[in-house]
Amino acid sequence: MEDIKIVELYWQRSEDAIPETAAKFGPYCHTIASMPSNRPKVLAPYLAKLTRWLSLTRLREQNALRRGGGETALVLDELAEVVPDGTDLEKRVELKELSEALQHFLNTLDETEAQVFIARCWYIAGVKEIAERFGFTPGKVSTMLHRTRKKLQDYLKEEGLC
Repeated sequence: MEDIKIVELYWQRSEDAIPETAAKFGPYCHTIASMPSNRPKVLAPYLAKLTRWLSLTRLREQNALRRGGGETALVLDELAEVVPDGTDLEKRVELKELSEALQHFLNTLDETEAQVFIARCWYIAGVKEIAERFGFTPGKVSTMLHRTRKKLQDYLKEEGLC
């Protein structure tokens, strides 16, 4: 396939773009995957390619486990101390009330605090990732999350849901 057609597949967000690229450029990419035998005069293109490869590898590793890249269990453990569980009909009704209370609780938080909490509990983002996203230290994020969980626990107690 011609390069122009492969590029068009990418712009169309077609799933065929990657296999077509691999078919045409796979051997070439394997050849240049290590430091070139001759010393490059311009290192930037080599570093750009290497950085992109490392970034994609890291992304695959983070998403290797379905949803959350290994953080899911940790987040659920953190919330288990606050949120009641159950499976019978009465518990399902309580779960609906809990969901509504959680939405109301989130509306009481300032925007940044709510976004940090949602990033952790909904998107299962790691503390370091959240810290980088918001420009905080990991310690600050951990403290924010701890305090928000405590506020949530107090709120749920006030509402009679915990």
